[in-house]
Amino acid sequence: MAKEKIEGNTKKTLVLLDSHAIIHRAYHALPEFSNSKGEPTGALYGLATMLMKIVGELKPDYIVATYDLPKPTFRHEAYDGYKAGRAKTDEALIAQLIGSRKMFEALSIPIYDLGGFEADDMLGTIVEIVSKENKNNLNIIIASGDMDTLQLVCDKKVQVYTLKKGIQDTILYDEEAVLARFGFKPKFLPDYKGLRGDPSDNIIGIKGIGEKTATTLIVEFGTIENLYKELKKKDAEAKFKELGITERIFNLLKDGEDEALFSKTLATIRRDAPINFTVPEKVWREAVDVNKVESLMRELEFKSLIDRFKRVLDPLATPAVKELVSEKLEKEVPIYDPVRMKKMQIASWLLNSEISNPTPDDVLHYKNLSNFDEIEKQILADIKKANLEYVLNEIELPLIPIIKNMEDRGIKVDVEYLNKLSKDYHIELEKLEKTIWAHAGREFNINSPKQLGEVLFDEMGLTAKGLKKSAGGARSTRESELEKMRDLHPIIGEIFQYRELQKLLSTYIDTIPKEVKEDGRLHAEFIQTGTTTGRFSSANPNLQNIPTKSELGKNIRFAFVAEKGYVLASFDYSQIELRIAALLSQDEYFIKVFKDGKDIHAAVASKVFHVSEEDVTAEMRRRAKVINFGILYGMGVTALRQNLGGERKDAQIFYDNYFAQFPTIAGYLENVKKFALAHGYTETLFGRRRYFPGIKSPVPFIKAMAERMAINAPIQGTATADIIKIGMKLAHAELEEKGLLNKVHMVLQVHDELVYEIEKDNLKEACEIIENAMKNAIPAEFLLNIESVPLEVSVGVGRTWGDLK
Repeated sequence: MAKEKIEGNTKKTLVLLDSHAIIHRAYHALPEFSNSKGEPTGALYGLATMLMKIVGELKPDYIVATYDLPKPTFRHEAYDGYKAGRAKTDEALIAQLIGSRKMFEALSIPIYDLGGFEADDMLGTIVEIVSKENKNNLNIIIASGDMDTLQLVCDKKVQVYTLKKGIQDTILYDEEAVLARFGFKPKFLPDYKGLRGDPSDNIIGIKGIGEKTATTLIVEFGTIENLYKELKKKDAEAKFKELGITERIFNLLKDGEDEALFSKTLATIRRDAPINFTVPEKVWREAVDVNKVESLMRELEFKSLIDRFKRVLDPLATPAVKELVSEKLEKEVPIYDPVRMKKMQIASWLLNSEISNPTPDDVLHYKNLSNFDEIEKQILADIKKANLEYVLNEIELPLIPIIKNMEDRGIKVDVEYLNKLSKDYHIELEKLEKTIWAHAGREFNINSPKQLGEVLFDEMGLTAKGLKKSAGGARSTRESELEKMRDLHPIIGEIFQYRELQKLLSTYIDTIPKEVKEDGRLHAEFIQTGTTTGRFSSANPNLQNIPTKSELGKNIRFAFVAEKGYVLASFDYSQIELRIAALLSQDEYFIKVFKDGKDIHAAVASKVFHVSEEDVTAEMRRRAKVINFGILYGMGVTALRQNLGGERKDAQIFYDNYFAQFPTIAGYLENVKKFALAHGYTETLFGRRRYFPGIKSPVPFIKAMAERMAINAPIQGTATADIIKIGMKLAHAELEEKGLLNKVHMVLQVHDELVYEIEKDNLKEACEIIENAMKNAIPAEFLLNIESVPLEVSVGVGRTWGDLK
């Protein structure tokens, strides 16, 4: 926004933030994500990005934030029904409204609020104060997600920068823009609401008066007071009739004077709140402490926003701020040994795995220490204190060269196969598109949620109980919502097929060939610090997420092939998490089932349904399988019912029977939860920790989520982090000892599966070495005084990855 010249002085810009409205919009526009403490942060992330957008586009000299307070205002006292239709504010939103104040403090943005008044009244009062003090020479821009503030617009001196959709689509309203939208000037908006009402705030207006009539009346008469002055004249009815006002509406107006005036009062933003506002002494950018901003972004775990904030600040910065940024950047580029740094990245992740894949920058900010030697010494001391030396030295560090070898080797890809698959899938996609259009009766963009919603809900009239809306208030077409309508019409199933095909094409089939190097192989990244649980993650591309539940997805695996003279061999742990649950809980029945080599799901069904194993039906086994895996993830009765189908009472009976039959399992899970509540973390068999600060949260849903994750963490961490990694290490060591590393190459690691490319002549020997290493991955020292559980490994051999299952 260009600065205006007034009598030789540059006019400065004051941005007023309607904080509650902005945060509320961000909360509903962005996904529900949280930091490592389990605290919700989606709205705070949205607020941070919105602030950067405001600074970048509006270039404010001063910024001030205003807030609502969680207590009744004078409007509530005047009218019990004020905002009565609004749903109770979510606990997660309340937590972030409180946390947002810390963000404004870090950004040196003063806050104004007052009991009995809303944020709008703070805005109105500040506008009034500044407008009277002409010496300030300020342009005012109100940033809000609420259209109510438009009544404060005055020429170009007071404008409103509001959110049209989400948190990125914005529009700047001056007086001309308001007039173009509503047909009357901003100052008449309270009068308009006095007639029409405002359902969002439960302002009643005059029942029966709609937008069109209200607009006509305001354009003609201006204020409500003037309207009733004219209405009470003798020839009023004839004049109103000329305006198109029917007799019925005329009578509604006559009878509704009190309601109209009262509603106008409720809709009018106060400009006389008893606050002492002063324009900040320092221009905002001069007051910002870059260190405080960076510290807060790290605390919130918004690492990606740190550099963005610096880039936004730097072009506006005074020499002093630029010097501060420059000095800080120089300190952030110390000289260090990359091998030592890699070790410290892994160690810092073990100390707080919620900060996955830590960067050198994360390490260099460890506990605010000043140099790398001090940081290394402190991290290793903390590793020892947390009893993580075995995990660091015996599990994680030995994998560094193994992972590098796997990435360097890569896996061969049949690009021609993928190209053919692409052609076939695109043909099928076009067929589905035409079928969907035929059901809809017209062509439309299936990928557009808005157009799809119009077709399904408005034109086809499909609906189901409990359908949710999107962040912008539209009816959601997300998979979870469409699933509720699957049985209503064939178009729903076809939309699912269309989406699946399109995702497979865009994510894998049409993308992977572009990633293949000149050697004909795909060299993906395998990140050992990439998850909170200790498991590997994969990137560029992510090979761990290739779908396997449908034939369409499984077909992609046939594109990964062995080099000539080699075969691919997969080594997959069988029911590893259930075996580890048996080991950690020491449940005698589970252990015996695994030692006897029996089917754990049939064995559990036999106990729960009180029948012999021979009489266990397929449905009984399915139900037992659902709960067997469900308990590992803290599944409750509601989730069990959703997975089993049927009535909740039946799920409750099944749930109770399960834990009655296996009290040792129930006791183990309860003890894990108690340990996490007492200590704030859980441990795997080998001592790997995962912290759950959210488990002490006063917000119920955050605490419940942390408890569910805590129940699963020791089992999943032991099974698909520690054991698979130890198996990799042992197999590598044995292959090296046998001189086979140049003939046997690990090419993939996917959850509890390892895939090797093996020279055909050495297949048998290599398979025996790898299988035995994986079966014996638990060192004897960790099995002292407890009964062991056998680990079983399924081996598959074939020319392609798809042949291995």
